[in-house]
Amino acid sequence: MKHFSLPKNGGLIEDKLPKSLLHSHEKITTEIYADSTVGSEQIADIIIKAVADHKASGSGRPFKLGLSTGLSPVSLYRWLVKSYDDGAISFADVEIYSIDEYYPCGQEVAQRRNNRLYKELLDKVDVRPENIHIPDGTVPQEKVSEYCAEFDKAAQGLDLLVIGVGDGGQVGFNESGATENSRTRTVPLSYKSRKRQARNFNGDIAVTPNSAITIGIGTMMSARRIILMAWGEKKAEVVKSVVEGKVDPACPASFLQKHENISFYTDEMSASLLTRVIAPWTVGPCKWTPELIRKAVVWLCENLHKPILKLTQKDYLENSLGELLELFGPYDKINIDVFNEFQHTITGWPGGKPNADDTTRPVKSTPFPKKVLIFSPHPDDDVISMGGTFIRLVHQGHDVHVAYETSGDLAVHDDVVLQHMDAARQLGFGDRFDEVKYIIDTKKPGEPEPKDLLAIKAAIRRSEARSAVRSFGLDDDSNVHFLNLPFYESGGVTKLPRTQADLNIIKVLISQIKPDQIYMAGDLADPHGTHRVCTEAALEAIEQLKEEGNDWLNDTTIWLYRGAWMEWELWRVDMAVPLSPDELIEKRHAIFRHLSQKDIVPFPGDDPREFWQRAEERTQNTAKLYDELGMAEYQAIEVFVRLKL
Repeated sequence: MKHFSLPKNGGLIEDKLPKSLLHSHEKITTEIYADSTVGSEQIADIIIKAVADHKASGSGRPFKLGLSTGLSPVSLYRWLVKSYDDGAISFADVEIYSIDEYYPCGQEVAQRRNNRLYKELLDKVDVRPENIHIPDGTVPQEKVSEYCAEFDKAAQGLDLLVIGVGDGGQVGFNESGATENSRTRTVPLSYKSRKRQARNFNGDIAVTPNSAITIGIGTMMSARRIILMAWGEKKAEVVKSVVEGKVDPACPASFLQKHENISFYTDEMSASLLTRVIAPWTVGPCKWTPELIRKAVVWLCENLHKPILKLTQKDYLENSLGELLELFGPYDKINIDVFNEFQHTITGWPGGKPNADDTTRPVKSTPFPKKVLIFSPHPDDDVISMGGTFIRLVHQGHDVHVAYETSGDLAVHDDVVLQHMDAARQLGFGDRFDEVKYIIDTKKPGEPEPKDLLAIKAAIRRSEARSAVRSFGLDDDSNVHFLNLPFYESGGVTKLPRTQADLNIIKVLISQIKPDQIYMAGDLADPHGTHRVCTEAALEAIEQLKEEGNDWLNDTTIWLYRGAWMEWELWRVDMAVPLSPDELIEKRHAIFRHLSQKDIVPFPGDDPREFWQRAEERTQNTAKLYDELGMAEYQAIEVFVRLKL
């Protein structure tokens, strides 16, 4: 299955650039790869070579390899298994040290931190059982301090430590406030950490462990070599802090800056805020494209708090943009060109304005009306992320269809289910309240949700989605499609692998509608990865349809929206749809139809605000940014990036 990443639009010319310049802003040397798969392959190659070199040295002792739990290393473990199957590495003389485990935690517990390490790696290679060192969550409390000291002594001087960095800069369970000299120990888990870990326990924080065993920062620092890794957009802030920020106990991974042999492996998404990415002209010569020029001008405006047309030649020269002036100047020409480009992104006609000159408009005027297909990963992403544009497309007479890719059943609280069952009982439609309450009361913590309960939750979300689009005039029978993609239906937070079965469902719908426009999620960092899977499935389905001879897709325009989790950087924007105060309220009312997602959402991420609040603040902030660049002032703006396949 293919991995989606945004196309590169210019940037630093790294060929022949001295490493000292390339990494000049970095306190930890950072390698950036297209995606986690490629980056993981490189780390796997390093491990393979290190094990081989150690064996060739004739030291006579096993190679000591430290590995982390969590999701970050999964792709790495798969590469190592493949390399083992291909005969490129043997683990017979390798000692494996895992860095953490819940405490207390029995070895039979399904959510045990190290189960994934066994499943993805240890059970598939020739590592000797006596060479596997996993923190023991079953040690009696009165003996755990002594046990941790013994484990720490064994874990000293790892030949190589490969570790993922958490969203908050934690390494292992060394969280905010951890000390530089800390050793293997038991640690209490913060509420924020338990909330994050609760995703492994079906969102139930009540059954999520309160503490853990983790090796300490000081133990990690004793390793001969350390490799950090972080993948995906949600890690961008922490990568920036660890790589370029100061040493800060609030970000424990930053202590590792002091290690003499450390490197950080990232993908383009997680590295997106590093200086050499966000402002490459401050590092070295660049390949200048229209997108990079826009990026530089927006960066300059934001740094100097000036609108585009007030930027001066001095502003460019004093902020490392002399090369841009030399190639594309004078400065006032750059200002006017970029100003006009931003002006031309703004349109009140996201489906194209009929009988209008579309030379400088983001959307063609023909055909009109258009067939439009909106993909929504969950049953509310459509109105949260692009509700104003959705409403306008409907009101302007286009044939708009919405496809809800997953059931979203897990994101319905049990109390909401009981409320619906009680309403049905009160209305005389049937009394199943006690039956459903029994199912809820007898659920086993950490196990998949009962199918009968999930069916009710899915029905609730379908009814809410239909109500939302019905509120602004869409036919909720003919133009609403519930795809129920199979990958999502695991009964738990951890989803099934994406397969051809998911793609086939999408292909059938696209073939039936033959849309002129397709909208899909571009915010790939939602807490559980559903957006990424849905978008990659839709893009691969489109690619397969093209390969099968559906040439009409060459005329289909794909627009990417972002939603409650993040917004597009302004320089990327290809279409900006302003919303009036009344349209913003109409969008809010559509979001309100998703009653199960108000106040008590089981999986809201780290943002405590309700989705309608996030959406309004996001679009109003975008309008403010346009205003600060010197554009017209609007109440709110939804923005989109055009994907050119």
